[in-house]
Amino acid sequence: MKANIHPKWYPAAVVTCACGNTWTTGATVPEIRVDICSNCHPFFTGERRIVDTEGQVDRFYKRLQVRDLIQQEAKDREEARTSPEVPLAEIGLATRYVNVLAENGVTIVGQVLERLAARGDDGLLDISGFGRKALIDLKKRLRERGYQLPEAEIAE
Repeated sequence: MKANIHPKWYPAAVVTCACGNTWTTGATVPEIRVDICSNCHPFFTGERRIVDTEGQVDRFYKRLQVRDLIQQEAKDREEARTSPEVPLAEIGLATRYVNVLAENGVTIVGQVLERLAARGDDGLLDISGFGRKALIDLKKRLRERGYQLPEAEIAE
């Protein structure tokens, strides 16, 4: 065995708790300071309290609140993004097609979805000046934004 590799042993090391309780034990350091012991720990005392060292519990609850706020904002943004009240000009369709649809009384996404649900592609293709390419572009933009298009029109 190698000589002088073991740390010095203190058979009567003093342990001091933040609550004031002290006791002796064997250790490699002469004095040990602890934040909590069996005299003050809620498990041993029967108290129902949270032991908060340096505000960790408060910081944790603040992080939870921030997370919930961020999730709610993301949900609100997604709902606003896929609202049927969104004007067609906001979805990135060419201005020419937006104007053609507006002249025929279709100004919001909800009206487009209603026409697609009622008559399929023909509901929009019947509009003069609105062709297949415009319809494909429109559907592509709607899908990109997360709109659910009616089942009947998916077979292109």
